[in-house]
Amino acid sequence: MRIYFDTAYIAKCYLNEPDAKEVRQAARKATGLYSSAWCILELACVFRRQVRENSLSEKQAAACRNLFLEDVRNTVWNLLPVPDRLLYRAEALVADLPSKIYLRAGDAIHLMSAQEAGFSEIWTNDRHLLAAARYFGLSGKSI
Repeated sequence: MRIYFDTAYIAKCYLNEPDAKEVRQAARKATGLYSSAWCILELACVFRRQVRENSLSEKQAAACRNLFLEDVRNTVWNLLPVPDRLLYRAEALVADLPSKIYLRAGDAIHLMSAQEAGFSEIWTNDRHLLAAARYFGLSGKSI
């Protein structure tokens, strides 16, 4: 089974965070791991936050970053491009969301990427992304 992870779940594959063990188990069972290319930058920000919050040393963050980028090069992660048409489609969907739905730009990119790639589910622990998933025709899944 192919699985689409947002950046929060990708981070759990490299960091010892709550639910990381279960996320890694799900990743090992997958026939393919997918995400948006947006995760490259977003994950770099996650690693920097870990350093800023003293959860990782600079050396540990660099090791996590390098391992992730090596996994990308080795196609452990299948990263989907973020072309302009995807951004315009996401913009149109976001513009029509009910006002009660809170959604960050990066989460909208993940939702649109998963939808365009033909996924029916997106895996995350992000409550805002999970709440918005159905508006993108997706089922939000969490460990």
